[in-house]
Amino acid sequence: MSTVTTIAKGNVTAQISSMGAELTSFVVDDREYLWQADPTFWGKHAPVLFPIVGSIRGGEATCSEGACRMERHGLARTAEHAVVGMAEDGSAVTFEYRDTPETLKAYPYHFKLNMTYAITGDATLTQTFTVTNTGDVDLPFSVGGHPAFNVPAPGAESEDFEDYVFEFAEPWTCTAPRIAEGGLLTFDESFVPVENSDVLPVTRSLFAHDAVMLTDVPGGTLTLRGTKSGRGMRVDFADFKYIGLWSAQEGNSPFIALEPWTGHATLTSEDDVLEHKRDITILAPGKTAEYSFSMTAL
Repeated sequence: MSTVTTIAKGNVTAQISSMGAELTSFVVDDREYLWQADPTFWGKHAPVLFPIVGSIRGGEATCSEGACRMERHGLARTAEHAVVGMAEDGSAVTFEYRDTPETLKAYPYHFKLNMTYAITGDATLTQTFTVTNTGDVDLPFSVGGHPAFNVPAPGAESEDFEDYVFEFAEPWTCTAPRIAEGGLLTFDESFVPVENSDVLPVTRSLFAHDAVMLTDVPGGTLTLRGTKSGRGMRVDFADFKYIGLWSAQEGNSPFIALEPWTGHATLTSEDDVLEHKRDITILAPGKTAEYSFSMTAL
């Protein structure tokens, strides 16, 4: 049975479920910033993505050890994770997820994934992925976060969804792929969401074709901010090459997900070998890789 662990420090409180090691609450000054999983729109809060991000073609791929069979975003989000560490002051918790006979049928590799959530500032929560290759062959994987935040932000309920903007550290231009059939990515139908600008306006139409993937964002930082209130969320993700921007299209969904990724869905131009995926991480036996991003409420 799933359990919920609470961490707290000062004016910040966060809750994490053992199911998927998923963040379920991020409260600053008694205000809830995290989307509360209303199934009318999307019944999740902030899934952990591992060992793939996005989809592989038909949910299947080959790999050095045989066959992989995984739904979108992989295995970790639907598995129980065990609490293995807690900070003495209650401000941080670490979960652990290891391979099992069942995971080996879907992803034939031995691994350990530790997820740490730590309150690291007056309004900041840091999420850290630590992947260890516990096997004797190279481990191919990607990791990603998927936290969704309330829009309008708490304390700014009079604002509308399209009163928000994405802010960048400096003007830049980005070409983004489209989501193709089966959740794959294609640059054959790419578009330019940001062109020589440090701002991307939030519109419903921006998400008409699912998530928008940004690559090499300047400074590895992005802010979702209300233009009237100044409230919102900053995500700092220098360890991640990509960030996905997403909101559900069902109705007027009142949230936006900011998703740091180390990799992405299979490209339509790629084959179905897991190790061949663009930006897949290959981790040698006995080695560990660590990635962190932080969320700061504004």
